Amino acid sequence: MKQVTKGQWNGYDTYILHSRDLEVTLLPRLGNNVIGIWDSIEQREVLRRPDEADLDFYMVKPYHFGIPMLIPPGRIRRGHFEYNGVDYQFDQNTAHDNHIHGLHRAQSWRVTDIEEEEESCSITTEFVTSDDPNWMRQYPIPLKLEMTLKLQGSELEQSFKITNLGEHAAPFGLGLHTWFLLDGEPDKWTLTLPVSNLYKQDEEQIPTGDIEPLGQFEVLNKGMNLKGTNMDTLFRIGDKPAEALLVRDDGYGLRYSVDPEYFKHWVLFTKGEADQFLCIEPYTWLPDAPNSKLSPDFTGLIDLKPQQSIVLKTKLVMIHPKQ
Repeated sequence: MKQVTKGQWNGYDTYILHSRDLEVTLLPRLGNNVIGIWDSIEQREVLRRPDEADLDFYMVKPYHFGIPMLIPPGRIRRGHFEYNGVDYQFDQNTAHDNHIHGLHRAQSWRVTDIEEEEESCSITTEFVTSDDPNWMRQYPIPLKLEMTLKLQGSELEQSFKITNLGEHAAPFGLGLHTWFLLDGEPDKWTLTLPVSNLYKQDEEQIPTGDIEPLGQFEVLNKGMNLKGTNMDTLFRIGDKPAEALLVRDDGYGLRYSVDPEYFKHWVLFTKGEADQFLCIEPYTWLPDAPNSKLSPDFTGLIDLKPQQSIVLKTKLVMIHPKQ
């Protein structure tokens, strides 16, 4: 029987999913973030996990740890757009009075279900945005957000169910800011990421809507060693598989895949020259999508109708060559 046990982080309850291979720690009451994945076989942390001493920083920028949700991801010019007759004004929280990385921070989610079976275990949590006045001030259409984590062996499935509880169609986008550790040895890691193009960005790091050749990043399609890389780069998946393969020189690593129906873009972020970590960020919408003149098919903007639900899925599979 695979188990879900309870723990603590700075006095907040955590829920830990256990398999033979992995221990996955979820922090529902502070943003429902997957703050840690412990690889029991390799005896290492897979993600950038916050220490308890990081609490103050975490409360301000929780998207610097684990697998935080960005709802919506990326920048919005001046934090403003209109959609379907509704005005949206997000807080202007980054350079040039733009908004970055959405409204989801450290909201408290509720655990609604735990399942423990012979081969797997799972936990489901939910959050209704109308419970957060600060959210509704900026994004006035109420949403119900549900997330399920399922762990089986070396595979972690993460699914998000989004329901529009309002009376107007809502523009929706979601991204994940997934912090994979490189252990201070980027030269030992190679990333393969099938992508078709780069997005051209303006001086405010907002996409212009134009796409460009991959140039030096063409090597991503075959495998790029991370030594000396310095990236904050936005890629179009196009007709390529929606998956990333991050492998160490001894064959150990991971495969990170996302639902190609909804996820159309990747961001790679090293926070300076690659050293301790690499963020592999799948996005459903192109940053500033509601202000774009391009079609939703291109930008990935999801037109979520009243009472409509969608489900977005990702999967992380650890690769253990010694098994």
